[in-house]
Amino acid sequence: MSKKILITGGAGYIGSVLVRILLQKGYNVRVLDSLKFGGDALYDVSQHPNFEFMKGDLRNADDTKKALDGIDWVAHLAAIVGDPACSKFSDEAKEVNWDASLNLFEEAEKAGLERFVFASTCSNYGKMADPNSYVDENSELRPVSLYAELKVKFENYLLQDRKDANICATALRFSTVYGFSPRIRFDLTVNEFTRNVCLTGEQEIWGPQFNRPYCHVDDLARSIVLAFEAPVEKVKANVFNVGDTSENYSKRMLMEEIQKQIPSAKAIYVERTEDPRDYRVNCDKIKNELGFKITKKVPDGIREIAKLMQSGLITDSFSQKFRNI
Repeated sequence: MSKKILITGGAGYIGSVLVRILLQKGYNVRVLDSLKFGGDALYDVSQHPNFEFMKGDLRNADDTKKALDGIDWVAHLAAIVGDPACSKFSDEAKEVNWDASLNLFEEAEKAGLERFVFASTCSNYGKMADPNSYVDENSELRPVSLYAELKVKFENYLLQDRKDANICATALRFSTVYGFSPRIRFDLTVNEFTRNVCLTGEQEIWGPQFNRPYCHVDDLARSIVLAFEAPVEKVKANVFNVGDTSENYSKRMLMEEIQKQIPSAKAIYVERTEDPRDYRVNCDKIKNELGFKITKKVPDGIREIAKLMQSGLITDSFSQKFRNI
């Protein structure tokens, strides 16, 4: 029998891509989502015989219990996502990203679930002590935002406090995401820069020298499937950076990639000497231990967003529905 997988936040940017991958692979999929940003991303899969949707809030214990009924594995993506959103909605962030996450894991364990994959973030690394080096899974975590602090806190709970639990828990530290998704977002660096250049012909860039790792939404979703399907001994109480070591970019480098595809694009650089987040990430562990390989790179994501914008299908790309804040 096919495993039944619960995706929390399955109507979101990464979750809606993951839903499709799992259905294509023959899994049974249930999504629990509060639909804070709408359910449009799941319209086309709503009729799939192996798909089930539950509207609910992780902060509601009854919703969580009901969502876990009959489930084998959980992909926990539901969260208040990003530094700005967590800063603006700090109480809600603590309730969802910590309290509700804790309850979800405890209830999953009580229900006898086998696997629990947690979507964490490379933002946990904060600002590197040595700007010329790379951080890896053994590096010091230096969160500089509430978003990262809560991710670190839950990681520690899963990988240290509960490492001997019966459930196989894995944390995936996602690189900064980009690319096309059924729930498109334009508040992500690659997508935002490309959208703006397509509409205005220019982009103002603050702190162009600061670095971040990037990974396409399709590949982040694929990494969750990989963690589910990997041998327990390789992933239990383990953490992996998700991306590719070659895909670390400064903001200047991102703009240069956009200009290669849109030569008329004008970059307006505003130099800053300080940024709370600046890190380059080594992602070799997931490649070497689990065989993970990315299928798309930043230029592919730029092409996707440029094509979407140039198609004319989206006429209100600055609308709130395309942002998390």
